[in-house]
Amino acid sequence: MTRTVYVNGDYLPETEARVSIFDRGFLMADGVYEVTSVLGGRLIDFGGHLARLQRSLDELEMSNPLDAAEWLEVHRQLIARNGIDDGMVYLQVTRGNPGDRDFAFPGADCAPTVVLFTQSKPGLADSPAAKAGWKVISLPDIRWGRRDIKTVQLLYPSMAKMAAKKAGVDDAWLVEDGFVTEGTSNNAYIVKGNRIVTRALGHDILHGITRAAVLRFAREAQMEVEERNFSIDEAKAADEAFVTSASAFVMPVVQIDGVDLGDGRPGSVATRLREIYIDEMKKAAL
Repeated sequence: MTRTVYVNGDYLPETEARVSIFDRGFLMADGVYEVTSVLGGRLIDFGGHLARLQRSLDELEMSNPLDAAEWLEVHRQLIARNGIDDGMVYLQVTRGNPGDRDFAFPGADCAPTVVLFTQSKPGLADSPAAKAGWKVISLPDIRWGRRDIKTVQLLYPSMAKMAAKKAGVDDAWLVEDGFVTEGTSNNAYIVKGNRIVTRALGHDILHGITRAAVLRFAREAQMEVEERNFSIDEAKAADEAFVTSASAFVMPVVQIDGVDLGDGRPGSVATRLREIYIDEMKKAAL
């Protein structure tokens, strides 16, 4: 079945979608994106994703092409037109097509390019990986310094994911100045006792929407949360670990650089937080 996608105000078959070769998203990676999960045909934490989209646009001095109601309508239209029960809606906003290639930003008369599409992921909340847990390796973090802006500059995360795949594991944790920043497309956590440790927010990690919700739920469940740097060695000595993202929700990590955590199976904290997160997000879904 051919998907219906959204391009600059039009709903089109994916085979008919077109973006200019002069679009700055293509030439300069001058664009931002968001991915919102869908469970039971409803959007998970949609307001959080819209707020982060606005922040990313503001940081890059780009205008927001749609208001909140319009963004919601496009998402709902694509879910309905593509019959998405469980899956994701991807949106991307670039600075647009100025008509030629130039390092300087175009003027305000250059309209942003807006693209959205869906991905069907049946059984998204019941991932077998969550029962087995992920294995990760550590790699140097050599990305640009503004990782808090959710840009489409994803080459190094893709390279790191491929390195993990070649190593026979699920993902990589990135390390800078001796400390873990985050995973290739997720925020990283370790657990020691009842204490959850994760890197504090700053320019060096993405301000995860799932991260914010999970930490809120953890505190409500009387779990201790400590936002600070931690090393790979500390992570290897932890009782358990996990990552969070919009598509993986809460994903247990059972091995780091070949070292099993605990008994090598998903830990109780990560398992419980995954249950709480999915349950609460389903209740609040739009």
